[in-house]
Amino acid sequence: MSARRLRRRIVSGAMTALVAVLSFVAVLALVLILGYLVAKGASSLDWSFFVKNPVPAGQAGGGVANAIVGTVIIVGLAALIGLPIGIGTGLYLAEYGSGRLGWVVRFVADVLNGTPSIVVGIFAWTWLVKPMGHFSALAGSVALAVLMVPMLARTTEEMVRLVPHSLREAALALGYPRWRTSLRVIARTALAGSSPAASWASRASRARPPRCSSRRSAT
Repeated sequence: MSARRLRRRIVSGAMTALVAVLSFVAVLALVLILGYLVAKGASSLDWSFFVKNPVPAGQAGGGVANAIVGTVIIVGLAALIGLPIGIGTGLYLAEYGSGRLGWVVRFVADVLNGTPSIVVGIFAWTWLVKPMGHFSALAGSVALAVLMVPMLARTTEEMVRLVPHSLREAALALGYPRWRTSLRVIARTALAGSSPAASWASRASRARPPRCSSRRSAT
């Protein structure tokens, strides 16, 4: 073995060991932080923590009941608004979106997928919060629905495209009109992929919550 090859192996082994040590230190810090939070916070988790409202800063007690209820309301309203639009748009793109309009809708959906949540929050604040004069669950739900729709539309389109073409031809051969085939046959078959997509879109949207909804919008 040449001296150059031996040196390269030594340096490679040393760098690998260094990366392993640094990775262990980083993971150890996360484990220690998580362990500290569990040790200190586990004693505070009881039924009253989930059913009581928060108390002013400095006072003992309180809970997260308003946060739980607010999350359910906002996500529920966002789903009612975003699911029909997102799934319908994805179905349209897969079945009828081969023209210029389909290209425009895909382009807008892709642009909205990359739009920061602060921009959507400003939109909701301008058109909903400011005219109403106060924050509300409706404003947060609309902003969250705007974040959900493009992701859900593009995912639904891909799920619909995975449906076998023979299934569509069989339905048309039986006398089903195309619109009914899309709604009763194609949509039902693709529902297995659209439902997880809706759940994923909701979680991904809530991971970057719109800035227009404040603590008061969750109440």
